[in-house]
Amino acid sequence: MFEFINIMVRISDEDLIKELEKNSRIPFTELAEKFKVSEAAIRKRIKKLLRNGIIKFSLDINYKELGYDYTAIIGIDTLPEHLMKVIEMLKEDKEVKELYSSTGDHMLLVKVVFKTSDGLNRFVKKLEKNKMITKVCPAIIVERLK
Repeated sequence: MFEFINIMVRISDEDLIKELEKNSRIPFTELAEKFKVSEAAIRKRIKKLLRNGIIKFSLDINYKELGYDYTAIIGIDTLPEHLMKVIEMLKEDKEVKELYSSTGDHMLLVKVVFKTSDGLNRFVKKLEKNKMITKVCPAIIVERLK
């Protein structure tokens, strides 16, 4: 007679995340084949990772293809008592694509994209005129390497 062996295959969160980093659009069926589990097990694990805030899905936009030739990371320093106001102001600004608090050279790092150098210059000047901001250091991105 046949003897069935019940083998429990465990999927490590890290292994699953590595696969999603390679291709976040990979079908669940392909992931299930790769990890030798059911599609439902993959779907359940990804839902859990999303629910627990471990992963999230977002768009990686190629702004150059949309005509935005100027991408910059701007380091910003503020007076300490105005930091939260400046953060809120930058969060509301539609031209700010990403906003980070940081240690090191600057308190805040901002990613912006513009179609023209004039747009970037206007944005930098707007920041420099703000009395709550003490330092503005733009760096234009030449090429994304990874």
